Amino acid sequence: MDWTALRDEFPITRNYNFQNHAAVAPMCARALAAAERFCRDNVQHAYLLGGSYKEAERVRQVAARFIGANADEICFVKNTTEGLNFVANGLTWQTGDNIVTTNVEFPANVYCWQALKAHGVRVQMVFEENGRIPLERLIEAINPRTRLVAISSVQYASGFRTDLAALGEYCQQKGVLLCVDAIQSVGAVPIDVRTMKIDFLSADGHKWMCGPEGLGIFYVRKEMQGYLKPSCVGWLSMKNALDFDKYQFEYLDSAKRYDTGAYNLMGIFALGGALDLLSEIGIAHIHQRLISLTDRLVEGVKAKGYTVVSSRRPGEASGIVSFSSEIHDLEQIRRHLQNEHRVIVALRSRRLRASPHVYNSEREIDQLVELLPRH
Repeated sequence: MDWTALRDEFPITRNYNFQNHAAVAPMCARALAAAERFCRDNVQHAYLLGGSYKEAERVRQVAARFIGANADEICFVKNTTEGLNFVANGLTWQTGDNIVTTNVEFPANVYCWQALKAHGVRVQMVFEENGRIPLERLIEAINPRTRLVAISSVQYASGFRTDLAALGEYCQQKGVLLCVDAIQSVGAVPIDVRTMKIDFLSADGHKWMCGPEGLGIFYVRKEMQGYLKPSCVGWLSMKNALDFDKYQFEYLDSAKRYDTGAYNLMGIFALGGALDLLSEIGIAHIHQRLISLTDRLVEGVKAKGYTVVSSRRPGEASGIVSFSSEIHDLEQIRRHLQNEHRVIVALRSRRLRASPHVYNSEREIDQLVELLPRH
């Protein structure tokens, strides 16, 4: 792969050394071109060319392939939170049910479950241990009243990657549902909802997919679509939706039952452009490249005396590297990197967090390391 040529797809490289894709990533040029195509056609022809919803179906298929799903198991959401709330509000809960999650989830994967307290549902948190969420701790937390495990595929602050295949296997054996916040993994690491036995998955496109903010995907396993009641109902949820004069309350036999109404078509076009680019590279190549870049980063920050929090064990590493210092003001370092050198990283959970993507260069990794004050 010609990684240097790939940088042309990311004009941000002309202005910044951007290593904060775990926050809000820059859209790629392919996404911009697709959005411009939609806007141009709409300005000149309104809806009359008739291809917008056909493109939406194509993007649905591309998105499904990214996670090993079928297109009829995918609907579009405005963000990860919306998909998680579809699960929280669509299942039938009983007093005494419990949900297992962790104490280091992004808030989107916490509040929707805590809101179920009014239904007598308890949320049990498994604690992070030295940057890891040990699988055995998750398994120990599951009991006969556990209805669902809600977990991030990759933790936003530490970069810890959950062994979803092992967790999914155990959940299936115990009759427990598995709901995954995958915003930190889709587009960066391989996800296969079949082999991982995932029931629900939600992910916005504005991080590792390099798409627009405010447009994401939500996966519902086919067998679960009859059990997950749509919590928001619209005309596009129904069969024969284009027969406006006939009210036929009959849900579609697919995840489109959760789509409700008119799509964010410009966002869908942009996401489609981004996913097309990532598909051409291949998720295996992307993951391999990210591990190579972050291994280089880990080696560099350790040599500078920083403590790397992110697990680098095989299968647990991701595109996120979090590191800390007991003597430096990390927020001051972050501001200095951004304001003086245009090197963009984040501060999360009192740790510096770098999250390069596939187009970042080794020189950019080295520049970040060089600019860090020695511990």
